Amino acid sequence: MRMIVSATALVLSAHAASAQDFNAAPANAPGQEPAFENQTRAPVIDDGVTLEREVIAGGLENPWGMDQLPDGSWIVTERPGRMRIVTAGGDISAPIDGLPEVDGRGQGGLLDVTVADDFAETRRVWWSFSEPRGGGENATAVATGVLSEDGSTMEDVEVVFQQQPAWASTLHFGSRLVFDETGALFVTTGERSMPEPRQLAQDVGTHLGKVIRIDPMGGAAQGNPEIDGGLPEIWSYGHRNLQSASLGPDGALWTVEHGPRGGDELNRPEAGLNYGWPEVTYGVEYSGGTVGEGVTARDDVEQPVYYWDPVIAPSGMVFYDGGMFPDWQGDALIGGLASQSLVRLTLEDGKVTGEARYLQGQGRVRDVDVAEDGAIMILTDSGNGALIRLTPGG
Repeated sequence: MRMIVSATALVLSAHAASAQDFNAAPANAPGQEPAFENQTRAPVIDDGVTLEREVIAGGLENPWGMDQLPDGSWIVTERPGRMRIVTAGGDISAPIDGLPEVDGRGQGGLLDVTVADDFAETRRVWWSFSEPRGGGENATAVATGVLSEDGSTMEDVEVVFQQQPAWASTLHFGSRLVFDETGALFVTTGERSMPEPRQLAQDVGTHLGKVIRIDPMGGAAQGNPEIDGGLPEIWSYGHRNLQSASLGPDGALWTVEHGPRGGDELNRPEAGLNYGWPEVTYGVEYSGGTVGEGVTARDDVEQPVYYWDPVIAPSGMVFYDGGMFPDWQGDALIGGLASQSLVRLTLEDGKVTGEARYLQGQGRVRDVDVAEDGAIMILTDSGNGALIRLTPGG
């Protein structure tokens, strides 16, 4: 069965929000102090930009990840366990056959998806998902397969990474997939949220709360750090729930992870380093109490490049590289779930210099990408999930 959803162009004002819209919001931890200038609440970018919003395809159920194929179509995941092709004209394919079973409870299901630069020749696809492990346990996994020529079936499917240990939790799976410049695959994971497993973000003998770097066909990638007692797949550790990741203009991996109440973090994870969770954080518990001892800095832990309090609830990330928004070249674009916005950060010398939010109140932005023609593409997952194209307004 093939569904066709006609594209409907909608123009809305996306003027950069004023300071009163987000920087004036009260903090959950008002007593905390940033470690350096502009580490949080950077100056608001007021550029007068408007965006034209075109719904390419609606009716998607909890869309989570996407990547553009060489023919201009998009491969899109739906969290309940479906993967589809969406054409540039808005046609939505039937679910692709041949995918492994997912545990779709809670935050789990079919998550990110990516293709390599040689997809036109190999038709190879990678995706992450919450893998059922029996007895109510599950964990983040990554699989790869070859998409049939007609786009209907995933063939030669193989699981190339399995997070260890599994846990009986329906929360905090991560998980974004990013190829680096050497062809290795970064995989971000969550620490499963519950009080006991979240401590394992500091345990390098596990994959919980880590940035993982693997060979795309399985096993640790060449060049990973040697961490005393650590698993060979680990790149960095001490993370909470990383649902945003992208390669920056500097060739390095950048990530944004969810904090609890406050403490969403922008990081540039470096090999073998510790990013603190749950021992060092700018977040507080959902109850309002401190996390651990309430420490925000420690000599052996890396500071985030930037943090948010209150949270934006980040998901999806890309650095803009295109011709439609020349003034945005190299800027970070991040999806906001709680903020219901597209968040833009300007950076200079690795530090944030400004923040803007667009499309506020238009729905939870789950993923962000840039099309070959320079348009910004977003997935919204609230209500009627949609693939949306953003271009400069008139």
